[in-house]
Amino acid sequence: MLVAAAALTATVASAQNLDAGKSAEKLFADGCATCHRSPRGLAKGRFSLTLTWFLNDHYAASSDSAKALAAYLESVDGPPPRAAAKPGGKSSRFSPHPPKPVQGH
Repeated sequence: MLVAAAALTATVASAQNLDAGKSAEKLFADGCATCHRSPRGLAKGRFSLTLTWFLNDHYAASSDSAKALAAYLESVDGPPPRAAAKPGGKSSRFSPHPPKPVQGH
């Protein structure tokens, strides 16, 4: 009877990693997007190891999830992409018309 109770307790007590199999983007969307609109800037140039430790201690369900999330935050921790020029839009460098002739010469 004691063996059955121990086996039942061990089975029930085993924890499930709810983050297993999720991409880093999905981890951010599920756990971070409530407070942070964007992942950009959250790594703030921190060392990968300390960022991973912080995420593992406070937010991630496992060290693997923390590593994936840290790598994702580091990958997007850069300047925002430059806006592409609109086709047909005015260029600030060149005038769309040739210069007018000078009067009196």
